[in-house]
Amino acid sequence: MSYYLRRMRSQDIAQVAEIDREAFSTQWPPLNFQQELRNRLAHYIVVCDDEKIAERPVVKTPSGKSLTGLASRLKRLFGRQLPGGDELSLPSSHYIVGFVGFWAMADEAHITSIAVREAYRRQGLGELLLMPVIDLARELKTSIVTLEVRTSNAAAQRLYDKYGFIQVGVRRGYYTDNGEDGLIMSIQDITLATFQAHLEQLKQEHSRKWGIALSQITR
Repeated sequence: MSYYLRRMRSQDIAQVAEIDREAFSTQWPPLNFQQELRNRLAHYIVVCDDEKIAERPVVKTPSGKSLTGLASRLKRLFGRQLPGGDELSLPSSHYIVGFVGFWAMADEAHITSIAVREAYRRQGLGELLLMPVIDLARELKTSIVTLEVRTSNAAAQRLYDKYGFIQVGVRRGYYTDNGEDGLIMSIQDITLATFQAHLEQLKQEHSRKWGIALSQITR
């Protein structure tokens, strides 16, 4: 399969929210992705299946009108603002299979969520999403990357350990669905030459194992 990474757009919200619900069905309230995309501290990346096109559902404008067929063509003519005052972004046709989000604050990039569609799991895509976060965090002049992970999620902990995350604390009862603790894991300095060499080695190993080249993140 062929995949590519790019920045999340407002047109992606429906698909990303679907993936979020599938992965974090007990999380309440769910993430408000409209708000996240407006947040200058937040950064979201999606991974898309280059061989599949997303089905576009019938979408309703804020006034309740369906936006299909002729209305879609009118929207292309008039831009975002439709006659009558309705404003809407059509859903993306790119088939999104996973996403990752993080906040960059001062010297720290904090990963808030990372998820992959169930049908696409165990194919190296979670790791594929993790790598550009570290790269982008460095571009944003942060040196520390942190996240929380369930104490029971041994597979995720092994992945993070592989990338140099170490446990630095525990958030008691962090997960509200069952009161499970969250381990705080952190990479202490992603700017070190030794870490960057390790990261490059991991990228090459991932590419050889899964046959997925780590492409540049497009906007």
